[in-house]
Amino acid sequence: MKTIRVVAAVIKSISPAGQPVIFATQRGYGEYKDGWEFPGGKIEQNETPEEALRREIQEELNMDISVGEKLMTVEYDYPAFHLSMDCFLCAIASGTPQLLEHEAARWLTMEELDTVDWLPADQIIVQKLNDREK
Repeated sequence: MKTIRVVAAVIKSISPAGQPVIFATQRGYGEYKDGWEFPGGKIEQNETPEEALRREIQEELNMDISVGEKLMTVEYDYPAFHLSMDCFLCAIASGTPQLLEHEAARWLTMEELDTVDWLPADQIIVQKLNDREK
């Protein structure tokens, strides 16, 4: 089975009400269209995961992020490929998210994380985030 190496940004911020929130995006294309995910994408040759993440967020959301701690690596078998996804905690360095490739996006509180239909590999990240909050 082919392995696809990708990165995902768990972008954290503070809502106007002062609550911690996490940015979620809804896929606008492909086999998994309409599924919710943490934004990111494929790692290109000679790119570090952190470089790939900054590039992907710039391309998809037209903003700059600061990449922080590595949260985890998700290994997940989809029917057609194996996904290896490095996930990092991130913050917006400059700009405001603009949806260039996604159908929708939401800032979710920890309590709202389960209110969207996450893609299977991203569900593992949500579980890790929930476990960290306990």
